[in-house]
Amino acid sequence: MERELQILWAAVTAYVLAGIVAVVGVVLGKRPERTVLGLTLTGLALQTVSMGLRWERLGHGPFITMFEILCSNIWSLMFAYALAYWRIPRIRATAAIVLPLMFIMLGWLMVTHPGEGHYPPTYNTPWLFIHIGLGKVFLGAVLVAVGLSCVILLRQAGIGTTRLQQLPPNPQLDELAFRCMAIGLIFHTLMLIAGAIWAQDAWGRYWAWDPLETWAFITWLTVAFTIHARLAYRLSPPVHAGLILAVFVTAFLTFFGVPFISAAPHQGAV
Repeated sequence: MERELQILWAAVTAYVLAGIVAVVGVVLGKRPERTVLGLTLTGLALQTVSMGLRWERLGHGPFITMFEILCSNIWSLMFAYALAYWRIPRIRATAAIVLPLMFIMLGWLMVTHPGEGHYPPTYNTPWLFIHIGLGKVFLGAVLVAVGLSCVILLRQAGIGTTRLQQLPPNPQLDELAFRCMAIGLIFHTLMLIAGAIWAQDAWGRYWAWDPLETWAFITWLTVAFTIHARLAYRLSPPVHAGLILAVFVTAFLTFFGVPFISAAPHQGAV
């Protein structure tokens, strides 16, 4: 385990350096894009090795304990953002917001006990990987939208207006954020469907309104409401950005709060 943790902390260091370079770049008006991407990819590579070693040692993926779930979600979120950073050059300055936001999860990971957890027999199904994978794509899409939304809100508050000039105007950022949310809605819907199929195989019911299922549905409603409101009422970019942040908070509580305070089957107790 010690070797896994050493590699993981090296990955965390690379992520933190990427965030620092991104923030300093915005403050100084520089564009250290290659450095930020290089450090992020280095962190991803190191974390992949660490997670692979743990997977081989335990015989199951990072799905059980808070440490494993935080680790896997940090990996997927960083991967999703790195992909968007690489493919959409006009959003790269948002790294100064998104990467420091990830510091919260990184700090949480560092103080979480890396011990092993009980792997229930109901997890021995391909639907586990499908369900979790779809959820990670949803979170990644929302994270990109959050970065864009934070830029809009900072500009609205008159903060960092000159430093964020390299980004497109607010209407263009708003449109990109909307597209990310639309992608998120699609994958969240597919995640719920895959989860229902898995629940039928594991517990003999598609839906039981347990706490995690209920909050997952609430999250879906917040995403759907945000998209509907933006289309139907022509929301201004700042208002739309505020709703996106509300979606992110709800999703964060659903993915990282509810599973560990309830006694539902999702907690891995059966």
